[in-house]
Amino acid sequence: MEILDYAFMQRALFAAVLVGITAPAVGIYLVQRRQALMGDGIGHVAMTGVGLGFLLSWSPVWMAALVAVLGAVLMELVRWYARTRGDIALAMLFYGGMAGGVMLINLAPGGSTGNLLSYLFGSLSTVSESDVTAICLLAAFVVLITVGLRRQLFAVSQDEEFARVTGLPVRFLNLLTAVTAAVTVTVAMRVVGLLLVSALMVVPVAAAQQLTRSFAATFAIAVAIGVSASIGGTVTSYYQDVPPGATIVLLTIAAFIALTALATPLARRRARAPAAARPGDDPAECAIPASRAAGEGTGA
Repeated sequence: MEILDYAFMQRALFAAVLVGITAPAVGIYLVQRRQALMGDGIGHVAMTGVGLGFLLSWSPVWMAALVAVLGAVLMELVRWYARTRGDIALAMLFYGGMAGGVMLINLAPGGSTGNLLSYLFGSLSTVSESDVTAICLLAAFVVLITVGLRRQLFAVSQDEEFARVTGLPVRFLNLLTAVTAAVTVTVAMRVVGLLLVSALMVVPVAAAQQLTRSFAATFAIAVAIGVSASIGGTVTSYYQDVPPGATIVLLTIAAFIALTALATPLARRRARAPAAARPGDDPAECAIPASRAAGEGTGA
């Protein structure tokens, strides 16, 4: 294939695969915790790290990872201890991170806001070998946490009080989830961009949930959608000269719409199945086992 003849496209495609795996892998826990927009907030904070990287002539990826992790920890501390004014504190953190990134990159030698655009919206040609190395290491950490601790993270995401009663370190696991989300934002920023990464963490999970309720199936389908959209968006960006991040996000939204359209008639058939199986039963009585079955399916 012509696209593979170029080293920058090889790096971009490899990074896209890693992004497609890691973003939904973390996003499934954020969706369960009803923190779907956490990735967006961390992306704002990571902009300060990018600006610091330019200012100090260090790797923007590693600096963004460090600042994003610190920001994620601070977000969790705010969530724990500042319940009454927590929304205001988080808003200052998010927008302060964005403003700090713009200011720092302008203070950097030869810096301008134009240098920031590739980190905000993704860029294929700017993915360097050092970026790929950093993305590989960070993605390995994300996969190790999200797969290795999936039972514990899922338990905390579903019901913190029950998880605490069973002896799980709830605060530590919440903190680990936030840190993993921060690392994922850093992994994805070179391909998708800091302002769009949250969509890739959430939309594939929401699309997968249209077809299944079980955690394992949702996880697998969400990752498959993430990888397919990331590769498809990267290839489309190369041939059509369109922004890769926006293309990837639009493909995930298209997948959500398609799966929703597919799932709607299937859900109607399942809803009618108990009454069809027992035509002599009262429809009101048939609703009891149907709802019970739905509850069991959700908890699986």
